[in-house]
Amino acid sequence: MRLHDLAPEAGSRSARKRVGRGVGSGLGKTAGRGTKGQNSRSGGGVRPGYEGGQMPLQRRLPKRGFTNIFKKEYSIVNLRDLNRFESGAVVDAAALVAAGLIKKANKPVKLLGEGDITVALQVNLNAVSESAKSKIEGAGGKVEVV
Repeated sequence: MRLHDLAPEAGSRSARKRVGRGVGSGLGKTAGRGTKGQNSRSGGGVRPGYEGGQMPLQRRLPKRGFTNIFKKEYSIVNLRDLNRFESGAVVDAAALVAAGLIKKANKPVKLLGEGDITVALQVNLNAVSESAKSKIEGAGGKVEVV
């Protein structure tokens, strides 16, 4: 088999529909659009979701819940990721950005207790879970919520 022998499976590809090419083509004259009406015109048709004046589905369905505009969004860091720091190092938002664990220091940072820690660290973050705090103190480190 060579490159010039390659061809799609028979019947798997169909030719492009060429409309408006005479009555013999089966798609001449009105080009498959029927006669008259909004959809037969150039640029015709209705916007998505329009139901001909009937109350649209997105307005018939009930609204549920709300979005809290005062919600605090935290950058999340897990405890297992802090093993890359030296023993006795101070871990704060700037140190986490430098280590590549968070992208920017503009959001508050929360430390979660996923995984274990083997080095003693001084952690200064905005929020620390209880499990993370107990694991850090168990490894000989200190936690300060700023």
